[in-house]
Amino acid sequence: MVIASKVLDRVLVLEMVRVTEAAAISASKMIGRGDEKAADAAAVEAMRAALNELAMDGTVVIGEGERDEAPMLFIGEKVGSAIGTGPKIDIALDPLEGTTITAKAGPNALAVLAVAEEGNLLNAPDVYMDKLAVGPGYPDGIIDLAKTPTENVEAVAKAKGVEPNEIIVCVLDRPRHEKLIAELRSIGCGIMLIPDGDVAGVIAVTDPDTTIDMYMGSGGAPEGVLAAAALRCVGGQFKGRLLFRNDDEKSRARKWGIQDLDHIYDLEELAKGDCIFAATGVTDGSLLEGVKRLKNGTMTTESVVMRASSGTVRWVRGEHHKGARA
Repeated sequence: MVIASKVLDRVLVLEMVRVTEAAAISASKMIGRGDEKAADAAAVEAMRAALNELAMDGTVVIGEGERDEAPMLFIGEKVGSAIGTGPKIDIALDPLEGTTITAKAGPNALAVLAVAEEGNLLNAPDVYMDKLAVGPGYPDGIIDLAKTPTENVEAVAKAKGVEPNEIIVCVLDRPRHEKLIAELRSIGCGIMLIPDGDVAGVIAVTDPDTTIDMYMGSGGAPEGVLAAAALRCVGGQFKGRLLFRNDDEKSRARKWGIQDLDHIYDLEELAKGDCIFAATGVTDGSLLEGVKRLKNGTMTTESVVMRASSGTVRWVRGEHHKGARA
């Protein structure tokens, strides 16, 4: 049982939705325009402005990168209107999860945010993470990164009461996953390949309507923390292991306090205690509808917000009239 945080009680759940809505609306102006950087910049600026309206002492622990490479919402940046006096909140964010998707008007682009009490979100370096996820309702420890993809699929299939060839696995469509895809297909698995957006891909394992049973493969470590925060709220299991391509990435991890570079992280190590997760659709996807612009200047948004202590999932439809505050 997750104990409710009195600190998070002071940061209203729906205020988190206002933040992701602001980022999604701003990014939506760049859908299909072919400019990834402009789309990301629009989302970042809007999310930062919305965060700075909240009465909190917030610290970005997962952000756009380190200060020298990200002018806004960098790791360590302080946000909120009550710095030094308000509740201390750690924030993991991705103002636009799916910059390429947005630029090309593809599916599943999201504005994403997770918050927890200070010290409860892993300060993950901007490196790759090997990820393995399954939805709720399975025995603890059913997935394990120390096992092969085949062994993990067989374990989930057995617990589900089906054959391995009836399991569907979500995988990022990347050349680095060629061997993984070949192994999964050799046992008859269905594979849903996604072009980007592995936060949405991980969350999809919790929704029976997607028919996705598992998520496998490597993607950004910061996105792994965001996905873990969502699973903490709705159930499921997640395993993550940082992947390093060179010594520079290893030293970056040590800089953020990570000493065991081969450690396999469990869900509760990535996102501890009570936490809130919010996401707003930028483009239409399996999780959320994207921003819609109507003839009269009104815009509609669809968001989801979850809280670990209550297990509550709220689906929020927003109608934003021209000239009105979010």
